[in-house]
Amino acid sequence: MIPDLPKLQFLKLNSLIMHEHHDEQRTKPLMERIRESGVFRNPPIVTPLPDKTRRYMILDGANRVTALLKMGFADILVQVVEADNPGLRLENWNHVVWEMDTGRVLTGIRDLEGINLVPTEDCEVIEPDLWGECGLALVQAPRSRTYTICTSETELVRRVELLNAVCDSYRPFSKLDRTGVRCIDPVLEIYPNLCALIIFPQFDIHHVMQLAGSGYLLPTGITRFTVSPRALHVNYPLFELASDKPIDEKNADLEKWLQKRMAKKGIRYYAEATFLFDE
Repeated sequence: MIPDLPKLQFLKLNSLIMHEHHDEQRTKPLMERIRESGVFRNPPIVTPLPDKTRRYMILDGANRVTALLKMGFADILVQVVEADNPGLRLENWNHVVWEMDTGRVLTGIRDLEGINLVPTEDCEVIEPDLWGECGLALVQAPRSRTYTICTSETELVRRVELLNAVCDSYRPFSKLDRTGVRCIDPVLEIYPNLCALIIFPQFDIHHVMQLAGSGYLLPTGITRFTVSPRALHVNYPLFELASDKPIDEKNADLEKWLQKRMAKKGIRYYAEATFLFDE
């Protein structure tokens, strides 16, 4: 038995807004994959802003949104989730920084105005805090050297600006991966040229929405939104997205398409945690 389906809907692309800076390097390969496949595989997840502007914040899928924009699409198929949905979770990613000199990473952060880099004993003891006087983020270098990024700034916008400045101090000069680990030891063997692990604070979705609605973006790749249930492998025909039909008609056609998929038992529900090996 399939429970209530995720809410799939066509929206205008210009009604969607980002909540963090976008990684442009991933856009072109994605555009090529979308064109070659002829389908729109995984709809981005969005949530409506509460400011009555009829805008939606992208929770997951910013690369897909950017790719369609650059390809000239006007509309996009998305999964809409309310911010108070019990199946929606927000966690943080940390940055694995590699192929850059560790000293240069530390110097770049230390030289930022409004920031103090303080040596710390143990990265497991201190939790990065978006609001505290110290511990805005942590920097862990190889050989168990840990530093706390401290600031006296108290306003949310200014503290987010400092997080962006920290990210900008190393991102253009290094290679960057996201990780959920909080200490450097587990990734040392994976990245022979590893120079630092940047550990970010936990955000609240309402603060993220407030920032995005006012035009303030978080650093790239530090938020991780998950939702259950999630619509994946939808594979909606790309020509339907590109059609110049009114959006109401597109949504009506989408509903008919979903009903046909249901009738043919073409939708499968996984209640358990699932690993996909065809990504």
